[in-house]
Amino acid sequence: MKRRLFLPVLVAAATGLGIWAAEAPKEKPKPLRVLMVTGGCCHDYENQKRILAEGLSSRANVEFTIVHEGPDPKAKDARNHKVSIYEKDDWAKGYDLVLHNECFGAVDDVAFVERIAKPHFDGVPAVMLHCSTHSYRAAKTDEWRKALGQTSMSHEKNRDLLVKTVNAEHPVMQGFPKEWLNKADELYKNEKLWENFVPLAQAYGEETKKDHAVIWVNTYGKGNVFGTTLGHGNATMEDPVFLDLVARGLLWACGKLDDKGKPLPGYESQQK
Repeated sequence: MKRRLFLPVLVAAATGLGIWAAEAPKEKPKPLRVLMVTGGCCHDYENQKRILAEGLSSRANVEFTIVHEGPDPKAKDARNHKVSIYEKDDWAKGYDLVLHNECFGAVDDVAFVERIAKPHFDGVPAVMLHCSTHSYRAAKTDEWRKALGQTSMSHEKNRDLLVKTVNAEHPVMQGFPKEWLNKADELYKNEKLWENFVPLAQAYGEETKKDHAVIWVNTYGKGNVFGTTLGHGNATMEDPVFLDLVARGLLWACGKLDDKGKPLPGYESQQK
């Protein structure tokens, strides 16, 4: 009798263990650690850092560390400030991505600028917003421009921009309109597009009489880069179309966006 009961007991025990293993809860992904570097000339960075941190956190599983430095944006030397965190070789250590929203175009220290670019070349993903494209343009090195994916030294007057999608299949552009009227922004002129630059959307230059890429992705060394020259004013920054776009770009750069433009499981916003 005992021998007849022994096998079913083992089977039941093994089945029970199998159920327990299958139902064991998976550990939730930790938030992506994002360093936001902001400050400099000509923009309302005090409010933009809040707009971006709140807007992106409501769209993706991210947590921000914010470094905001520099004189008053209207000061004569606002373009010259050297952000202190960049003085260290390992300034990006511990972060999953760096979001650059800065405007320091007059900084010309080559070693300093190349130190900013190096972690991205080594594999730290980046998001480049608006005047980050014009930052460090006085430096006689192309490393920051290669990290961006383009060289730009000037922009057209502030006006409404009709942004047209040119790569609707890319995951970052899923959900972005075929055409989007972006009011009161600046068109940055593309002077050179580097070899790994992939345009996603463009706008027409009234001065240059040609189209310029305003949304793109880039590969710099081992690093994925999402960039847009849009975002001069707070109205653009606050627009859900813009915030949705940047959230997708951030997740794409980190490898956490699926082919349909949705966050991978665990990387959607955890806010309730």
